[in-house]
Order: sequence, then C-alpha cells, then structure tokens
Amino acid sequence: MELKGEIKVILDTQEGTSAAGKEWKKLTFVISNNDGYEGREQIFAFDIFGADKVDKFLQHNEVGKKVEVSYNIESKEYNGKYYTNLSAWKVLAIEGQVKEEDAEPPF
Repeated sequence: MELKGEIKVILDTQEGTSAAGKEWKKLTFVISNNDGYEGREQIFAFDIFGADKVDKFLQHNEVGKKVEVSYNIESKEYNGKYYTNLSAWKVLAIEGQVKEEDAEPPF
C-alpha cells in the first residue's frame, strides 16, 4: 500500500537486544495529509525496523518533508488484545523537493 503526506513527527529511535541476543533498532514517524472526510487532516504513524533502514531514513528525511510511504499493515494478538502496526518499507520524497544528495531512495 502507498500513502502520501508530510512528515509531522519523528520520534526517538528505540534500540535493544532480542531474547536470541540480536541487536535491533526501530523508529516511528508520523505523516499527515488532508485526505480525510471533507478534507480533514488525517495522521498515520509508521514504524521502520532495522538499523540500516532507520539510519538511511534519518539521513534523508526531516519534519516538514513531503513523502510517499510504501507500507504493510500487520496485526498481532497478545493476551486477547489485537494490535495493528503500519510497517514502512520504502519512503520516497515527492517530486519537486528532491535535493541532489537525496536523489536516491533512502531505503
């Protein structure tokens, strides 16, 4: 799936070690657009998982940048409750604002 909008918030990076002893890194960012009912603002929080993807996202993106996000929707059950996550796998600048150094896709 794909969604266009402006980056509103980039939260702090989360890091840790899995039970198997592997290091992990995760970042959450929020975009907004005016595609809601009668042009109202909608917000969407996306997660990026993996050190390389997080580092590239931070290198090429900032609050206020207009982007197109490709993502998957994932839902999981834990203790009888269900949680839904928007997992971003590609973030591209929308044409017209790409700087030369940002010309290649961040990830």
